[in-house]
Amino acid sequence: MDPRRWSFSRQVLAVLLLLVAVVLAVGCGGSVYLLHQQAVVESRNRSLDVARTLAEDDAVRAAVTAASDAPPAGAATLRDGLVQREAEAVRARTGALFVVVTDDRGLRLAHPNPDVLGQRVSTDPTRALAGEEVVTDETGTLGASARAKVPVRALGSDRVVGEVSVGVGSAAIADRARDALVPALAVAAAALVLGLAGASVLAGRLRRLTLGLQPEELGGILQAHDAVLHGIAEGVVSLGPDQRVVLANGEAARLLGRPVPAGAALDDLPPAVREVVTSPPAAPVLAVVGDRALLLSARRVDRDGRLLGHVVTVADRTDVELLTRQLDAVQAVGEVLRAQRHEFANRLHLVAGLLETGRPEEAGAYVRTLLATGPLGSRVEGLDAVGDPYLQAFVAAKAAHARERQVVLALGEVSVAGRVADPVDVTTVLGNLVDNAVNAAAGSPDARVEVDLVQEGADLVVAVADSGAGVLEALRDSVFETGVSTRDEEGHGIGLGLVRQVARARGGDAWLAPASAGSGAVFVVRLPGALTPVHQLEVP
Repeated sequence: MDPRRWSFSRQVLAVLLLLVAVVLAVGCGGSVYLLHQQAVVESRNRSLDVARTLAEDDAVRAAVTAASDAPPAGAATLRDGLVQREAEAVRARTGALFVVVTDDRGLRLAHPNPDVLGQRVSTDPTRALAGEEVVTDETGTLGASARAKVPVRALGSDRVVGEVSVGVGSAAIADRARDALVPALAVAAAALVLGLAGASVLAGRLRRLTLGLQPEELGGILQAHDAVLHGIAEGVVSLGPDQRVVLANGEAARLLGRPVPAGAALDDLPPAVREVVTSPPAAPVLAVVGDRALLLSARRVDRDGRLLGHVVTVADRTDVELLTRQLDAVQAVGEVLRAQRHEFANRLHLVAGLLETGRPEEAGAYVRTLLATGPLGSRVEGLDAVGDPYLQAFVAAKAAHARERQVVLALGEVSVAGRVADPVDVTTVLGNLVDNAVNAAAGSPDARVEVDLVQEGADLVVAVADSGAGVLEALRDSVFETGVSTRDEEGHGIGLGLVRQVARARGGDAWLAPASAGSGAVFVVRLPGALTPVHQLEVP
């Protein structure tokens, strides 16, 4: 099988085994070499010690001196000589390959082969006969050996009368190296087995950590991950099993209004995010986080029954919520205008009838009555002080709806001389505040809602008070947060959050003002730049 087609874990295992084998081979080879060199050194030292011992023997020195001073003798004579007997005894005791003794002419006085006695040695004895100890590796008539040559000196003087040559054969050196190699190979085999086991464990752990995926698969997943994570318009936050952030895209940080670095704890995220992770909802939930209305959802991620973490998606619903509130306000105005059309048509028929029957005085009185009832046929206290027709119509529409709930809507302090510059924001803020106030006042004795509209330059300050039960003390600090409402029905707790969001987006704010004893809640909002100021012409 082609190794390139192996799985990544199998390739890792093969590489690790190859690496262990190479390391062991190098280590074992180095050990063998060192052991061989050590055996060679020991053999040389051993041959030198044997040669020195024999060369310092007095009997041998005397016999060699006598042989050097006499004419050369034959092999038969030397075979039974003292030097031959001593050399063979030393060779037998030490296990040396050979022990050779020569006179000062290089003629053999002792040799393992008696037939060559009296003949000149096969290797050069010059240096030893010159009084120098020589240790070499040479090949002679008895084969390769580590040999030492030591000069033999005459008794009582330094005159060199011969030399002793002792050799330890290569076979003995190999035996010593082989004896030392067996434990080394055993250790190497044990190390190879341990390496195989360790490589198998490491490959298995790598396979578990990568969930069985191969590198090319991981690379493809990473590319798809980056494309999806940073290419979608929604925010994504991935949490590990320890509920710490693994990754988050830039859109998530933008929507949540804070950095979301890797490693951040779940407690560092907004409360709404913590809630959806702790108790993942069946459907996305709407929450106000900072200045935005967000749609949050969380999914638990499992693999083979093991929790891998959670994925939180964050979608921006701010514009949708604002448009929804605006649409509600426009729909309310439209309904009132349709009712006004029918009502005014009926009244015009009445005026026409009075005129046709010759009763102009009664027709005039009736018209004057209509003019005093407001633009939509419902009298609103203080409505005439509102100079902007859009704002006047919107307040009248809200008054009509309040009247259906048996609530009186009245205008208090009004100083709006300019025109509305941003109808969307004004509609959103005023509509939410009035709707909440009407809901709070409905059912109470003398149900009433009072709206104050004050212009400060280009800023619009809106204050809405109701005659309801007011806000509980425990909710005063959190009434603008998502999901906090004085009503028990679902679907509430968003409007005030949007009001504060719109105000702060313009550089203003929204707050709950202290109310007098026995009265309901008073909400105040400042909207910078919501009006177009009226410029007075200078009189020359």
